[in-house]
Amino acid sequence: MRGQAHTLEGVIAALLVVSSVVFALQMATVTPLTASTANQHIENQERAAAAGLLAVAAQEHALRPSILYWNADERRFHGVGTIGYYDTHPPGTRFGELLNESFEGVAYNVNFYYHLPSGERRVRRFVYSGNPSDDAVAVTRKVTLYDGDFLRDASGGKSPRTLDEAPFFAPDAYPGGHLYNVVEVEVVVWQM
Repeated sequence: MRGQAHTLEGVIAALLVVSSVVFALQMATVTPLTASTANQHIENQERAAAAGLLAVAAQEHALRPSILYWNADERRFHGVGTIGYYDTHPPGTRFGELLNESFEGVAYNVNFYYHLPSGERRVRRFVYSGNPSDDAVAVTRKVTLYDGDFLRDASGGKSPRTLDEAPFFAPDAYPGGHLYNVVEVEVVVWQM
């Protein structure tokens, strides 16, 4: 009788283990959402890379010179041609070098947002690689410009003209003071 009880106990235990395994396998089914986990990981990596790029560019004081890399006579950035923005490669500024180093094989756009004296927000394209995909990520950093900031010449050096003396894409949003405008640098990154 004892042997039969142990056999019955073993069979019940085996059924319990098999039932648990079947239940666990049903809980771990692969769905279309499984791929989005990988996409989310890529988006997080791109967001971290863009945030790191802007942090390094700010630390190296590379953002302001790129914003001020403006040809006041032609009223566009140096070397962009008639389209008004960089479409294949960013400029030869330090910020442009950081973009090239950080985003090889990844598409990105760089936009400069600024305000009019009325408070209305406008955008100026700086680098445009195309329309971002649905999984694009955007990171921003603000740069304060002052009336006495010098525009940059084509070599990246200071030009003899300041913001309050030359035509610039962003107007003086704070006339009567030393503050000129606050430009928000946006980097949008996505997989090609």
